[in-house]
Amino acid sequence: MNPMNIPNHPEIVAIIPARFGSSRLPGKPLADIHGRPMIFHVYQRALKVPGIDQVVVATDDLRIKKYVESAGGKAFMTDPGHLSGTDRIAEAARYLGLSDEDIVVNIQGDQPLLKPQPVVAIVKMLLERPGLAMTTPACPIDPEEGIDPNRVNVVVDREWKALYFSRAPIPFIRDIDTEGDRPYYLRHLGLYAYRQDFLQTFVALPPGRLEKIEKLEQLRVLENGYSIGVARVTEAPIEVDTPEDLDAVRLALASE
Repeated sequence: MNPMNIPNHPEIVAIIPARFGSSRLPGKPLADIHGRPMIFHVYQRALKVPGIDQVVVATDDLRIKKYVESAGGKAFMTDPGHLSGTDRIAEAARYLGLSDEDIVVNIQGDQPLLKPQPVVAIVKMLLERPGLAMTTPACPIDPEEGIDPNRVNVVVDREWKALYFSRAPIPFIRDIDTEGDRPYYLRHLGLYAYRQDFLQTFVALPPGRLEKIEKLEQLRVLENGYSIGVARVTEAPIEVDTPEDLDAVRLALASE
């Protein structure tokens, strides 16, 4: 069965970067959520995504690796000096010996409420549109939320290719048409799908000027002339960055 409805699709591998250090929540991947560490919940959710052939954790900490393996999962130790999760998953992808056309999905290690929809959407988009270098999801949010610099906004063209990502509210809403639809922003969600050959190209590119200004590494892709497809999804998952986020996740999981 091919859940992506794409004939003869390449191998699709989900890699979860899990760094132990965190300025706001140290040891985040091992934070307890109803008796299990957060990385367990993310891993189990990733396994349930239709079309994923295997799930791997890429970590810088032996405690995380040992836990994943004790739970029956697969994990690689990666360079602790990596500056981003993308560098970490690229190293793990090299260990897996993937072919150039195989698909790597970057599933963030702080999304224990991960749902299949956005992952399936970005993988399917990448498989159906060979001209895209990578894909990522976004969901509509109200203008009030779009002004939060912790929320990354994206604007797209008519073919849903990214024009720009920013921590600023883009596009700027100059006039509000009270007779039309209420304006909204597109919030970028931190999931990505890449072909293996482009993933390795991406991490070899030097950081770009816009990337350094905005602190958004996906701008490196646009600055170098590659295309990013944006799949529209319905909602954003809760990401765990603070102790308050962790409490919200515990509450949400308790009600499932």
